[in-house]
Amino acid sequence: MYAVVGCTDCEHLWLLKDARTAETATCPQCGRTHQTKKLRRFVEEDDREAARQARSALLAKRGGNSESFAETAHVAEMEREIDERGVDDREYLEGSGLDADAVAAAGERASTGSGGSGSNRLDVVRDALRTLDQPTAEEVAEYAEERGVPSDQSRELLEKLARRGDASESRGRYRLL
Repeated sequence: MYAVVGCTDCEHLWLLKDARTAETATCPQCGRTHQTKKLRRFVEEDDREAARQARSALLAKRGGNSESFAETAHVAEMEREIDERGVDDREYLEGSGLDADAVAAAGERASTGSGGSGSNRLDVVRDALRTLDQPTAEEVAEYAEERGVPSDQSRELLEKLARRGDASESRGRYRLL
């Protein structure tokens, strides 16, 4: 179960997984800790994508863009249209004069740690968040470096997870959402 909840201090809206079972939640924007039973639930959905879409609609309404949002297709629909109409990666790369196979091989090398496990670098950062108890960026970097991921890249990936809403940061501590 996912709920779109709002902070009473900064009015930030975010997704909260298992809102009924967690006792507290921390606002990813201002860091305030809330009792989940007291948080206002704007929307509750079983599906994460449906909750994300509902949050987007609430943000559009808040910004006075409800009409534009209503005219915009659902994210899943837009992705399907792009797949149907757009140029695929291979065609784009070859049209740009690049060898698509060489680019794919370089991407694979860049996304895999050198530890021989073959796991994706982003997965290593996610594993650090699952394994460690509310780690700092430094602790995640140390964990990832032991598994062949450079510390600067693990920090970038950690920030990326937080920006995408897959992880949250509060007072320098991270957790996976």
